Amino acid sequence: GRAGQVIETVGGVYRVRTAEGIVEASLRGRLKWTGPVPGKVVIGDHVEVAAGAEGAFVIESVRARRTSLSRWASSGRVAKVVAANLDRLLVVASVADPRPSREVVDRMLVMGESGGMEVRLVLNKVDLAGGRAAQAELERAYRAAGYAVLATSAVTGAGMEAFRAVIRAGKSALAGPSGVGKSALLNAVEPSLDLRTRRVGRRSRIGKHTTVSSRLIALADGGHVADTPGFSDVGLGGVAPAELDGCFADFRPFLGTCHFKDCTHVHEPGCSVLEAVADGHIQPERHRSYRSILAEL
Repeated sequence: GRAGQVIETVGGVYRVRTAEGIVEASLRGRLKWTGPVPGKVVIGDHVEVAAGAEGAFVIESVRARRTSLSRWASSGRVAKVVAANLDRLLVVASVADPRPSREVVDRMLVMGESGGMEVRLVLNKVDLAGGRAAQAELERAYRAAGYAVLATSAVTGAGMEAFRAVIRAGKSALAGPSGVGKSALLNAVEPSLDLRTRRVGRRSRIGKHTTVSSRLIALADGGHVADTPGFSDVGLGGVAPAELDGCFADFRPFLGTCHFKDCTHVHEPGCSVLEAVADGHIQPERHRSYRSILAEL
């Protein structure tokens, strides 16, 4: 077999980039997984492909994932991995129109942290005068919480050099609610993508089912961007309640020193996290998001 990385999935067909070029492959009946939990093969997966009958390629095995990006599947509370082995998740919020929600930002940061990715916050639409106060507040709050923050405008080009520099290195995904300008940012980096219009054109209706492909797009100047459908929902997948605290960068310095070993950091006496909130080291808004997410898990 030869090693490759899945760069597109549509239906049961997987496009795999190998040293010898891109091949289209299907899945072998009994797939070998070296990772902890077998599931669906997704973009970014490192696989072994072999030529089967009549020159058709099959994916024989999948390597353990270094990182994974999950979201709740629409059918109930089950995590669905949508991309593997990405380097970072860029959480996009707009400073106005739509108004930013700190809890939504916190959820998406957790989504990246829980999957082992580097996370950054991108504050888009900084050209809107109505967003100045929100921009200043969010930049202050999230830098204090330990996150890298980029301020951008796909319209005026403000901050786009810094955004391009980040996205040119490694493999990135963008997450954020509808309307924050994710497509506009990517189109500003690479006009040929024309993401929003192509998304519609790529749907093929087979009966009642709509199949949409997921792709790992190679950018002209280097770097890759994951293009996964249905990523505006802010559901959280695959986070164990006991692991949630470690997904908050500002909680991490205080973990492991609570009075109770299984402390939930909500009401317990002798909790280092609650003390840090009281002392002003952790922002009350961040702790509120933590409690709200914990209640759902």
